[in-house]
Amino acid sequence: MTFDHTRADHTWIDHTWIDHSRAHHSRAHVSRAEFPLAEVSGTDQNVNQNDGTDELRIDQFDAGLAGRACRLDRAGARTRTLHVRRWRADAGRSDRWLLDGCRGPTVDLGCGPGRLVRALSERGVPALGVDSSALAVQLCARRGAVALRRNLFEALPGEGRWHHALLADGNVGIGGDPVTLLSRVRRLLDPRGSVLVELATEPGLWCGPARVVQPGGTTGTWFPWAVVGVDAIGDVASAAGLRLCRVRNRRRAFAELRPAG
Repeated sequence: MTFDHTRADHTWIDHTWIDHSRAHHSRAHVSRAEFPLAEVSGTDQNVNQNDGTDELRIDQFDAGLAGRACRLDRAGARTRTLHVRRWRADAGRSDRWLLDGCRGPTVDLGCGPGRLVRALSERGVPALGVDSSALAVQLCARRGAVALRRNLFEALPGEGRWHHALLADGNVGIGGDPVTLLSRVRRLLDPRGSVLVELATEPGLWCGPARVVQPGGTTGTWFPWAVVGVDAIGDVASAAGLRLCRVRNRRRAFAELRPAG
């Protein structure tokens, strides 16, 4: 996977040119030919496919993606606010640590409306968003961010060649087992690549059932989730075959992980 810095309006992903000069229009279009994997389908805006295994989670988080103020109710633990305004806004100052850590082809896992994908593209960094929500992929297309609708545990473009993977906005909790998740992300990376992960500012590791609570108290179905604190990420990363390289712990907390060995 390479990037021609003389052609900043294009991205080379999985032997495919992605034309960002087109993607920045409101009707960004990524055809089947531009993601030449047999299992990818969809020809409107960004590639849109899901095998259905994440439907409960999709229905829950779509309320936040649509702009409704939501919180995450966790069994036996404190309720957490979902920062839906940040999801839908352009990348801001508090995202800079993540963005500055991406200097080559980057995959944003659980990209939501695509603020980080768009910001990286504007910096000339090849970037692809992945999200299991159809709404998320539609919102990406509206802002000119290239995204693929897919369960991240399924086959993805560029397996083993990504320079960086992002797990922002608490997405290290996807699936409720951060060791399994990070093991999967490690397999996406080039051996010299990195995972940039957002952590909780609360201590410890919590894994269990969670549900999204919408305005008015409407609740959804319980689904597996996890919350990883700064003090827990070292052990979690080690169990996933990664090593902890850097931590930033301020209003938002982040860590950089790299393959061990």
